[in-house]
Amino acid sequence: MPGRSSSNSGSTGFISFSGVESALSSLKNFQSCISSGMDTASSVALDLVETQTEVSSEYSMDRAMVEFAMMDRELNHYIKAVQSTINHVKEERPENIPDLKLLVEKQFLTLQNKNSDADFQNNEKFVQFKQQLKELKKQFTTIDLLGALSVHPALFKVSLRCKLL
Repeated sequence: MPGRSSSNSGSTGFISFSGVESALSSLKNFQSCISSGMDTASSVALDLVETQTEVSSEYSMDRAMVEFAMMDRELNHYIKAVQSTINHVKEERPENIPDLKLLVEKQFLTLQNKNSDADFQNNEKFVQFKQQLKELKKQFTTIDLLGALSVHPALFKVSLRCKLL
């Protein structure tokens, strides 16, 4: 049947990509969900720093941001693999309908194999999160030092030594 290439590998006929393009549109919409998740995790992490909650909670938010960045990268690779495969088939116009699922899987694996552990660090939201976290920590360190000065000079010295270590 035309448009159902996975079961008709090697058959001839017309290929309709409307179903695939509709599914791609849905996947692209899911990218906004990942973005919202990253915004939420970032907000929670910044709140944890503001309330001076344990470092392990901050680490959990950092880990969540890494997971979101990895999901975003993987989704982007899958979308690119599907788009690349569709474009290739449209350009080639083969007599026999290829196994689109297999072609997409191969292209996806090729993209995934190019990953490095540091790739997610190029994610815009992850970089922004790390910068905001650093700035907020710096701000609260300054506030801690100023607060120690106003309480007692001896406490300031102890606090300053601890901060410097």
